[in-house]
Amino acid sequence: MEISGSLCALATPFLLDGSLDLGAFARLIDYQLEGGTQGLVVAGSTGEAHMLDEHEYERLLAFAMERVKGRVPVIAGTGEAATSKTIALTRRAHALGADAALVVTPFYVRPTQEGLYRHFMEVAEHGRLPILLYNVPSRTGCDLLPETVADLREDPRVLGIKEARGDIGRIRDVAQLIRPGFVFLSGDDATADEAMLAGAAGLISVANNLAPAAFRALTDTARSGDSPKTMALMETLRPLIEALNCAPNPIAVKAGLAELGLCRATPRLPLLELAEGEGRARLREVLSPYAHAA
Repeated sequence: MEISGSLCALATPFLLDGSLDLGAFARLIDYQLEGGTQGLVVAGSTGEAHMLDEHEYERLLAFAMERVKGRVPVIAGTGEAATSKTIALTRRAHALGADAALVVTPFYVRPTQEGLYRHFMEVAEHGRLPILLYNVPSRTGCDLLPETVADLREDPRVLGIKEARGDIGRIRDVAQLIRPGFVFLSGDDATADEAMLAGAAGLISVANNLAPAAFRALTDTARSGDSPKTMALMETLRPLIEALNCAPNPIAVKAGLAELGLCRATPRLPLLELAEGEGRARLREVLSPYAHAA
């Protein structure tokens, strides 16, 4: 199984009563596949994973597996604060047919590097799925350091890392860890071009929800090593990426999906729908080049 190229961290649509909107979820999946997306993350942070109950998680993942039908890898978000809960959810994702698990560093509890190492090794050992490490300190309060990643990559069940720290120093450090069987995927839209030109195998993107064909073009070009063209494509995407910073993820991306007619803008509490105002007006403006594709 190859996990590389342009991947999307899918949003989870809800109906007005707050229940899952599987009709809209089908549209999102189809929009991604038609746009050339090469892998889908279901129930990650963009998918409001921690807002879903156990039954909803299972319905969402099972629906995705049936809709995708093996055309691209489906990666299930399974990270929890406790190792035992992460293992249990990873096993459930395996039973539902997921191809791999995206395992975020345990949030809020702030483990040590040794604790992180042991956490991921336990999940790899007992979760029954190959895993992608996911480092996003801005959300979790802990940072998976490159030296710990270097130890974790020795296990063949650890496929790679989604690194969402966007600083160039971290990009370079993680790029040095790449080897056959262990991939580096950017988890930061704003620096994805730099990461891929440094050797990252692709991008797990939030903004890709809105512009899959454009992100596929970016990743193909960056992976070919064409730096000038990559930077030019990135400049066309930067207004969209920056517009999504007007609110915490996935508030703005769901507002954008609503503008494209793909799903409702409503997240679950404590998140609120993006209000009308400067942020939403700017989002509407930058989405105009992509409206014809939705």
